[in-house]
Amino acid sequence: MNFSLWCDYLEKDFINGDFASMIKEGKISGATTNPAIFKTAFESGAYSEQIASLKGKKEAKKIYELLAMNDVKNAAFKLLTNYANGEDGFVSIEVRPELFDDEVGSLDEAKRILNAIKMPNVMMKIPASEQGYYAMRELVKRGINVNATLVFSLEQAKECLKAFEKGLKSYKKKFPNTKEPECVISVFVSRFDRELEESLKKAGLDHMKYGIYNATSIYYEIETYGLNNVRTLFASTGVKDGKASPDYYIKELAFERSVNTAPLDALKAANSINVIAPASKEVIEEYFAKAAAAGINHEKVCAKLFSDGISAFKEAYAQSINALQA
Repeated sequence: MNFSLWCDYLEKDFINGDFASMIKEGKISGATTNPAIFKTAFESGAYSEQIASLKGKKEAKKIYELLAMNDVKNAAFKLLTNYANGEDGFVSIEVRPELFDDEVGSLDEAKRILNAIKMPNVMMKIPASEQGYYAMRELVKRGINVNATLVFSLEQAKECLKAFEKGLKSYKKKFPNTKEPECVISVFVSRFDRELEESLKKAGLDHMKYGIYNATSIYYEIETYGLNNVRTLFASTGVKDGKASPDYYIKELAFERSVNTAPLDALKAANSINVIAPASKEVIEEYFAKAAAAGINHEKVCAKLFSDGISAFKEAYAQSINALQA
C-alpha cells in the first residue's frame, strides 16, 4: 500500500462540499478529528440552528456528542466507497480526553460511540497512555479499527504495537478468515520543532528536522515489527508562522505504506506528492546525538508534549461544553 493523505478537519458544510470533492478527485482517502477540531467547527456558525433547537432539551455533553457523531457518520458515508475498495476510507473519532487514564472508561466509551454511529469505516482514537494500551488491545480483539494517538516516543509506539499484536492474535483465533481490523499509530511531528526551536538553533541543528527524524525512527520500528494491519500515521503536520511551505511535512514524510493527516492549507498546497525513501538510521542517530550533547533530553520532551497534548484536548472539549451550555 502506498502513501495516503487524510484530512485533519471536519465541519458540517465542509463535509458536503469540498470534502466530498476532494474524495472524488482522489486527493484524500480518510479523515481525522479531535476535540480541538470539533471546537473550531462548532464555532463556525454552521451549527447555530441545530444547537438552538437542542438547547434546553439535551445537556451540553449530549449536544456535543450528537453534533460530533453526526459529522463523523456523514464523513464515513462519503468515504464508504474508498473503504469498500480497500483504499482506506476511515474516519477517526476520539474518546473524551479526560478518559485517557481510565482503561475501562475508554473501552466503554469507544464501544458506545461505535454503536451509535454504526459505520464500518470508523476508527476509534485512543491516546497512547498506559491505560490506553489496554483499550487498544480490547478494541482490536473485537475487530474494531483503532487510531493510537498522541504518540511522541519510540516507547509509546512499541507499546501500541504490542497491544495491537495481542488484540489481533485473539481476534484471529476467534474469527479466522475474516477481514482484520486496521490500525494506525499517530506520530506527532511539528510540535517537537516548535518546542525545541531555540535550543536546536543554538546547537546549530535544523529545527525543522527534529520532529521528522523522530517520526522516521518510529516509522522504521513499525515497519520492522511487521504487522500488516498497522501503519504509521504522521499527525501534527501543519506548518506554523510561514517558516516553510504548508506541505513541508507532507513531502518530507511521504514514505511507502504510511499516512499523513494534514490541515486544509497543507492539503491545498500538496498538488504533487512523490513517495520518498526515509533518511538513513545513521543520519538520524547522528542528529540526535548532537541534540543530546546540546542538553536536550528526548524522553522529557516526549513526556511534556504528551501531557501538553492531553491538556489542550481537555481544554478544547471543556470550552465546547461551556459554549453549548451558555
